[in-house]
Amino acid sequence: MTTTLADSPFLQAARGGTPSHTPVWFMRQAGRSLPEYRAVREGVAMLDSCFRPELVVEITMQPVRRHGVDAAIFFSDIVVPLKAIGVDLDIVPGTGPVVAEPIRSADQLAQLRDIEPDDVEPIAESVRGLVDELGSTPLIGFAGAPFTLASYLIEGGPSRDHRRTKQLMYAEPELWHALAGRLAAIAGQFLRVQVENGASAVQLFDSWAGALSLADYRRFVLPHSQAALSALDGLDVPRIHFGVGTGELLGAMGEAGVDVVGVDWRVPLDEAVKRIGPGKAVQGNLDPTTLFAPTEVVEREAARVIEAGRTAPGHVFNLGHGVLPDTDPDALTRLVDFVHGYDAR
Repeated sequence: MTTTLADSPFLQAARGGTPSHTPVWFMRQAGRSLPEYRAVREGVAMLDSCFRPELVVEITMQPVRRHGVDAAIFFSDIVVPLKAIGVDLDIVPGTGPVVAEPIRSADQLAQLRDIEPDDVEPIAESVRGLVDELGSTPLIGFAGAPFTLASYLIEGGPSRDHRRTKQLMYAEPELWHALAGRLAAIAGQFLRVQVENGASAVQLFDSWAGALSLADYRRFVLPHSQAALSALDGLDVPRIHFGVGTGELLGAMGEAGVDVVGVDWRVPLDEAVKRIGPGKAVQGNLDPTTLFAPTEVVEREAARVIEAGRTAPGHVFNLGHGVLPDTDPDALTRLVDFVHGYDAR
């Protein structure tokens, strides 16, 4: 019997169904924990690698070949669409994205123009190449959420307290909404390019939204996350929304126009389901550091996650954040095998 994308356990679970086994993929599965990744990235800057289709295809495929996961996550970075439209930034090893001229005034917004096809042709080519390679395995498109992108642009790089970001939000709300609105449009365009070229689902990743109160999230962030995701209206692909430290925001995140809410490791999935409300699948949420424990501990904790996930209409197993760089790749493979075989036990 021929297997098609529609038969994919990942897509079935993301749409609220009950597949033959619990599907699993890992955030940052295509990355630093794999020796083959480090080999192909040697001497190539991070942002350069994101614009080389042959590298993007190879890096995205590596964990699919090695671990047998149920979905591939497009190899990219949250600042790629900003780089594509000409924002002067770089990813500094050991630091993260660094912006040459932080955006803190209205006259700087003009640089945040719409994405043109030529800006992202390497991205489109990468997606098409991956769809051909993956066959019946879904590809998840990827973009950074407006709040996280705005924080990098305002702070000039990573921040522990997001002071300048919040200062701008509170003191100049009109400027904040203009900035976040432009970023929502860019994120939505970037996601749409990936879907129109063959991605089967998308994830909007909000690294820093957990720094906000629920009231501030609803006022300053939710409308813009909704706008980014609404760019995919009519394309019939599951939409995942994930943030770090967002336990108090889960219900609001579920209102952003998503099918799946990603949950970090801090909130048990059965409790998360109550906070999110009915009708949403969940993704998560094994603590990434668990993978450094003995196999019996990993399997015990994975079983707990799977059982808690049964309270949702659909459950995609994942970590509660990205794979840590020092993780043993064999531990990930063993975990995939355990999750796939769990329901048969």
